[in-house]
Amino acid sequence: MSLNETRFDAVVPPTPLVGVTTCNKVVEQLHNFVAAEPYVTAVAEGASALPMLIPSRPEGFDVEPLVARLDGLVVTGSRSNVEPHRYGGPNSAPGTLHDPARDAVTLPLIRMAVAQGCPVFAICRGIQEFNVAFGGTLHQEVHTVPGLVDHRPDRSRPLDEQFAPSQRVDFVEGGLLAALAGSNHAIVNSLHGQGIDQVAPGLIVEATAPDGLVEAVRVAGAERFALGVQWHPEWRFHERPLSTALFRLFGEACRDRAMARGRPPRPSPKTMTA
Repeated sequence: MSLNETRFDAVVPPTPLVGVTTCNKVVEQLHNFVAAEPYVTAVAEGASALPMLIPSRPEGFDVEPLVARLDGLVVTGSRSNVEPHRYGGPNSAPGTLHDPARDAVTLPLIRMAVAQGCPVFAICRGIQEFNVAFGGTLHQEVHTVPGLVDHRPDRSRPLDEQFAPSQRVDFVEGGLLAALAGSNHAIVNSLHGQGIDQVAPGLIVEATAPDGLVEAVRVAGAERFALGVQWHPEWRFHERPLSTALFRLFGEACRDRAMARGRPPRPSPKTMTA
């Protein structure tokens, strides 16, 4: 075989396309769709996938054709609260930040993704949307609920200190997280004001905080990875074994979805010597 002849008997799995949800934010009087850099980096490097930002613009938005083109979905965190009318809750306290356009996009997007076997990784606000999407409810202000502690960050501290692992979570025996961690607990960076109250039908609790607050859930019987966590595995994910394992497992599920959708694999040529 000559130097110019190429073999295509080995193939490289396709790079998965992963949607990343965004928030609505005005910057210098201009409306922007925003996702924090750590989410994008964790998708690109931790899941070895191609991140694509999904604008939180519900007008004319059809989730079904979008999900049909995605190999995975990451539902990001945010400082805003899910609007309480989405889960039958009381009106929020004055001054509470909401993002109704995001709610209008993410809730049906989550449901459609799970229904179509598209892997979903929901983080912080994402787990709250995850729970609401399937019929669960939320505590709007966890720190005001008797028996629960204050899970909010001290925003006067540098980000590295705010996002440092400081809270214990306990994993359910026999669950996905217990298997990934190789332990029945971990120390994580759980920073939030809202939290899960009633767990949605069809969701299984994977982890709880010492005060009993739900910290992770997964969809029972999901075709592929469908997990929500209340903490922030995207933050310096490469420094924490559990975070690394989570994004790796999510990426593997996304590649499986890409292959199952029939996307033509990219050939990996091998140049052979005579």
